[in-house]
Amino acid sequence: MTIGSGRILELIESGHTMETTKYVYRFGKLTDGNRTMRELIGGKGANLAEMCNIGIPVPSGFTISTEACRYTIDNNMVWPEDLFDQILEGVHHLEKETGSKFGDPVNPLLVSVRSGAAVSMPGMMDTILNLGINDNVVEALIKKTGNERFVYDSYRRFIDMFGDVVMGVSHEHFEEAIEKLKKEVMVTADLELTAEQLKVLTDRYKAIYRKHTGHMFPEDPIEQLKFAINAVFSSWNSARAIKYREISHIVGLVGTGVNVQAMVYGNMGENSATGVCFTRNPSTGAHELYGEYLINAQGEDVVAGIRTPEPISEMRKEMPNVYDELFRLTSKLEAHYKNMQDIEFTIQEGKLYILQTRNGKRTGSAAVKIAVDLVNQDIITKEDAIVNLVDPEHIEQLLHPQFNTEDIVKRDIVAHGLPASPGAAVGRVVFTSKKAEQAAENGEMVILVRIETSPEDVGGMSSAEGILTSRGGMTSHAAVVARGWGKPCVAGCSDIVINYASKTFTNGEVTVKEGDWISIDGTRGIVMTGQHEMHPPILSEEYETFMRWVGNFESMQVRANAETPEDAALSRNLGANGIGLARTEHMFFKDDRIVAMRRMIISETEEERAHALSFLLPYQKDDFKGIFKEMNGLPVTVRLLDPPLHEFLPHTPKEITDVAAQLEISEERLIRKVNALREFNPMLGHRGCRLGITHPEITEMQTRAILEAAIELKWEGIIAKPEIMIPLVGSVREFVNQRRVIEQTAETVFGELNDRIDFKIGTMIEVPRAALAANKIAAEAEFFSFGTNDLTQMTLGYSRDDASKFIPYYLDEGILKDDPFQTLDTEGVGELVHMGTELGRAVNADLKVGICGEHGGDPASIDFCYKLGMNYVSCSPYRVPIAHLAIAQSVIRNRSVETELI
Repeated sequence: MTIGSGRILELIESGHTMETTKYVYRFGKLTDGNRTMRELIGGKGANLAEMCNIGIPVPSGFTISTEACRYTIDNNMVWPEDLFDQILEGVHHLEKETGSKFGDPVNPLLVSVRSGAAVSMPGMMDTILNLGINDNVVEALIKKTGNERFVYDSYRRFIDMFGDVVMGVSHEHFEEAIEKLKKEVMVTADLELTAEQLKVLTDRYKAIYRKHTGHMFPEDPIEQLKFAINAVFSSWNSARAIKYREISHIVGLVGTGVNVQAMVYGNMGENSATGVCFTRNPSTGAHELYGEYLINAQGEDVVAGIRTPEPISEMRKEMPNVYDELFRLTSKLEAHYKNMQDIEFTIQEGKLYILQTRNGKRTGSAAVKIAVDLVNQDIITKEDAIVNLVDPEHIEQLLHPQFNTEDIVKRDIVAHGLPASPGAAVGRVVFTSKKAEQAAENGEMVILVRIETSPEDVGGMSSAEGILTSRGGMTSHAAVVARGWGKPCVAGCSDIVINYASKTFTNGEVTVKEGDWISIDGTRGIVMTGQHEMHPPILSEEYETFMRWVGNFESMQVRANAETPEDAALSRNLGANGIGLARTEHMFFKDDRIVAMRRMIISETEEERAHALSFLLPYQKDDFKGIFKEMNGLPVTVRLLDPPLHEFLPHTPKEITDVAAQLEISEERLIRKVNALREFNPMLGHRGCRLGITHPEITEMQTRAILEAAIELKWEGIIAKPEIMIPLVGSVREFVNQRRVIEQTAETVFGELNDRIDFKIGTMIEVPRAALAANKIAAEAEFFSFGTNDLTQMTLGYSRDDASKFIPYYLDEGILKDDPFQTLDTEGVGELVHMGTELGRAVNADLKVGICGEHGGDPASIDFCYKLGMNYVSCSPYRVPIAHLAIAQSVIRNRSVETELI
């Protein structure tokens, strides 16, 4: 039984229009929504409504709200009371706008059902096309179109999608059936199947459906629609969608919208087509209409990579009038949204329809170029470019390593494919996402190799260094997701044949097995055997321009965590305003210093320790000279020795034997020292300022090395600005003790060298008690640097080395919003930072405050630091540009909020 327009009107007139909460929003000639309603009707629904509002040719439809999805999921898939009635009204709206009727045996209406959350999640949730078709509708469509092949092609596609998405009948079963039929009739391409053969295939698909579900395929379009809507609702909590949200840090959304839209057909013949295009090149940012299309196909064929499409430039030759119209509409959409657009379109018998627009995923280099170009074209402001067009992740991608041209050896090249997402990647070959995830957990580098990727592969795609596919185009699932995540990707690599059973791929001459090393170049589309060396990237003029704009909006400095001259030079080149953390202990682990360090540790008297330290002094001074020289004129914060001494000693029997011989002492003596220094909880043990207090000669040596280096460089015309940081202070008395040693040593050095320099003495606030007693410490200190790595450990009681055992579960259960070692816990640790800053500045208005944990490079944590009024953040060298951008974004966003409040 089918329910056509008359039955829908009957239901409406009989009282089904009573409503309390609005769940359904129309678009078309009558439109209820607009682009501002993303949270309520999803990004796709909001943009469909907006396009209708500005005169873009969009097939009519309606959107079911994200609130309806949330309610249904929360209530065990029971719909809100008024939802069914409103859906019927939405169908009636569609019938009025299209002039056709749902389930009608004369003039039938078919629809697509697509998901659409507030944040774009390409391919993660479900889509169903050609819904409403049944045996009666098939006959009507054949009479209406005169195209029997098109009708049965649409019918078999619908059974495949409905079976897979709604009923869980794997797409592979349907794919096996079509491949078997093609062999029977001796054709190779789907397009070669005749109408009669597709009719046979449709019957076979129905049999597959019945075999795997135990039911006949549903004929009632309303029943089909209800099933499809529930499937889209359910897809919000599918494993792949959850994984994608985790990887992309998408939080705070209540569900997905459901878009029910009148079908338009790209598979009606040679004057019909479907495609995806971008208003600018998403890989390079070049200002060109970029994309792909397929003649006589439906949209899923392009996105899924089932057929390799033609570049959009070919359309100019094949369909010149449609191409010109597409160019006009896409330019209008980019100007309206003030951003590069990712657009899906269908051409039905020469008429162009736009099915979707959204801000396009792009690479880091493309993001920066597009932002700069749009500013130069007076489409957006610099503030818009900084806040809306370039994300911190884009800047991170720009800093990914590359292969130099001279490193690409022709004999190692096994295949060429499409340069789907730029960058270089090296790893061992794996053929499944599960193996890629397992390898990443073990710290191994892998390249995920697939015939084509699907949404189920997102976990492996995220874990892999890069992605290689043998099928699919520049807008395939693999390409779009890889670009969004900054993963190097070579797609559509038809030079290779992948065999999952044997776990190999081959180009006919060379066979690569699972576990073999390969290198892929997503910039050039090259696949090479072996491990090839990667090099730092060359940054573009647009990058330099963009970062100058960023610098104009900053009110907080960015320093780097660096302890070698090389890292210092790199940091300065990337825009560091100084060094916020130079860890001196790292300097002692070098081969030529570790022996002297161990002699100092095994010393039994203060004199012996001082003698051993005298051998370390020249090394330390040279290290500091190298760093100060690179940072000429910029501040360098040097943290005094922090880790417990046992970390410098051997532990295995063989190591003990070797080190005892090296130090010319007995193994027994060394073992006694190792045992004496062993601690049950070394993180809370004899380390930091406690070492300096019990062994002041260590503090003396390090202070002397710092100040002698600075003064000797002063004589060379180089300005050193040392800041000496005392670690792990918990009370003011600890700080005063160490400050006294530093000041006394400084006066001795100044007297010996007959010269002096300015320097600062401060502390790292990493013990909760230090934050609570910050007013007392600030009365004696010149600066605070919050060491949020240890402060997080001690405040939460989480061991950074062991917390990975339970933090994933806490994130899944919503106990934690973010990993507290990646993003600052503002409710707990952040309160201590806030308290420490306020207490400190209350007694010392000139107190300089910064942060030097891993959080110093995290945009969300940086925003917290900016609002708190810190002077600087300090992070690893490659995160320096990211921190600059995050600060500028915080400044602009908070300025906007302040303006709104006024």
